[in-house]
Amino acid sequence: MLRDIALPFPLRPARVHEVCGPVASSFAACLAASVPGAVLWLRESWHSDTLNPLGFLPVLDPTRVLLARPANQTDALAVAEEALKDGAVALVVLEITRPLDLREGRRLQLAAGTGGSIGLCLIPEGMGSNAAETRWRATPVFDPRREDSTLMRWEIIKNKMGTLGAWNVCWNAQAHRLDLVSPAGE
Repeated sequence: MLRDIALPFPLRPARVHEVCGPVASSFAACLAASVPGAVLWLRESWHSDTLNPLGFLPVLDPTRVLLARPANQTDALAVAEEALKDGAVALVVLEITRPLDLREGRRLQLAAGTGGSIGLCLIPEGMGSNAAETRWRATPVFDPRREDSTLMRWEIIKNKMGTLGAWNVCWNAQAHRLDLVSPAGE
């Protein structure tokens, strides 16, 4: 169970969270690297593009990621609920394309609470569930002083259990962790 792990950012285990924005998948990959164990990534099969597990290599071992392509969002929700309830995977990432109703969101929260896993819904901008514990916006940040392009701004735009905030972060591949980065000029 993940209930006792300390994540590098304020995201509680055994709950379902949401993230939107252009680098939402990078947020999910960094979270996956921060939790021990397997990760189930659910993406509806009708998407024309696919995830390549080797793309995770700079952040996490792709052998930890189980990719599933259910036929539609209803099937994806059913798989996510069972995986969260079982607790056999540390993280369930669910890419959704339509808003979750309160019943669907609440079922995911109850399943996460039972199994102790973290749920993360990747959502389109402006969409979200009232049942989500937190909602994040993940955007890239251009900084001409940096040599790489991995700088991101993670902002909590909804938080049921605390305050809102924003962080500039960068994945440190050598140390295998997130680094907080001061904004330019500070």
